[in-house]
Amino acid sequence: MSQTIAVFYGSSTGNTEMAANKIAEELGGLLTHIGDVSRSRPEELAQYDILLLGVSTWNIGDMQDDWYDFLGKLGDLDLTGKKVGLFAMGDSYGYPYNFLDAMGELWEAIAARGAQLVGVWPIAGYHFDESRAMHDDEHFVGLGLDEDNESQLTEERIRAWLVQVLQEVGLLTLPDLADAG
Repeated sequence: MSQTIAVFYGSSTGNTEMAANKIAEELGGLLTHIGDVSRSRPEELAQYDILLLGVSTWNIGDMQDDWYDFLGKLGDLDLTGKKVGLFAMGDSYGYPYNFLDAMGELWEAIAARGAQLVGVWPIAGYHFDESRAMHDDEHFVGLGLDEDNESQLTEERIRAWLVQVLQEVGLLTLPDLADAG
């Protein structure tokens, strides 16, 4: 039985949507669905085995508006057994004290509904002071992207993160990687 993968994102300026589309492109035929949360229903999350959720942080640690509204509609949605990977946009130079905070807030809401986290990402190479998106002292709960200051790293980070996520969910093995090289 194959696993279904969906990407859901919220985007105000188009940066998170761009990242979601790059992820969709990299996944190719593995992707089942891509959706903007402003045009999605919470129960759609329960239809897929693997969820890749994209959010951005605004102002001083605020969640992107579409996600904020979407989370308010989750109710008692059960995501037990769902594997969730998070990716987020932030500005590490302009807002170093709340870099990727919305990703941490999104994970709190999703974790409370029984989801399993995949794609924990190292903080090495990032410049920031504080973040609610910390998994532990050396990792974010998901992939951090900074299109404002580090756009040259976006595609490389997305590819590496997707390899990690696909390995964690059992859709990519080391022999697969050797064959791809």
